[in-house]
Amino acid sequence: MILHTIEAGQGAPVALLHGLFGRAQNLGAVARRLAPHQRVISIDLRNHGASPHAPGMDYPTQAADVLETLAALNALPAALLGHSMGGKTAMAAALAAPGSVTRLLVADIAPVAYNHHNAGIAAALRSMPMPPGMTRADADRHLRAAIPDAAVRAFLLQNFLPGGAPAWRIGLDEIAADMATIESWPHFPPGTRYDGPTLFVSGAHSDYVLPTHHAAIRELFPQARFDTIPNAGHWLHADQPEAFGKIAGKFFEK
Repeated sequence: MILHTIEAGQGAPVALLHGLFGRAQNLGAVARRLAPHQRVISIDLRNHGASPHAPGMDYPTQAADVLETLAALNALPAALLGHSMGGKTAMAAALAAPGSVTRLLVADIAPVAYNHHNAGIAAALRSMPMPPGMTRADADRHLRAAIPDAAVRAFLLQNFLPGGAPAWRIGLDEIAADMATIESWPHFPPGTRYDGPTLFVSGAHSDYVLPTHHAAIRELFPQARFDTIPNAGHWLHADQPEAFGKIAGKFFEK
């Protein structure tokens, strides 16, 4: 599948992969930080942003989408930066085609299975009535009980298209159907590994990457290094954009 992309800058290609329920623009701050020195390709993953909707949210499939898109743009080999679901996609791409990935930055996710209750979020979005003329404020009020965190609602509502025929921009049915797969991690044959430069960056207030995950990370990514951003949670690129951009810039400009 060829995915929708946003490009900026010139130089060695770096592809940016957003997280679940996100879109390419979510990594805009780091894209602007890298663009003076690199060709930055921000990607909408399948069923997100302006990319096509289709079943198949497993990570080998999503990785194949990314590699096919970059090949069509004559942008391989490329460096990859992925956050959360995008981080798992980036890891899967590096493991599937190590010669196509020059270096890898994984933001606040590990190659393990999680249970973060995103199925409940998807169910809340799918159950929301959408009468003609519904506004973003109407949608926010409806979701408040199921999703009490205002910041999370604002993030999700970037996908809401208000108006005479309100709709979700994302492939919500496809995402919901594959939520267990999205929160899991695929099996790779013994000996599969990516030996290129790899950096795992975590938020100090996040529990997504724990010391107990380091063995699984190093088995697949022997060159992995680890960095932590203070005063940041899972959305570290939004919580501390300057610190995250500085780390990414230093890593990719080598």
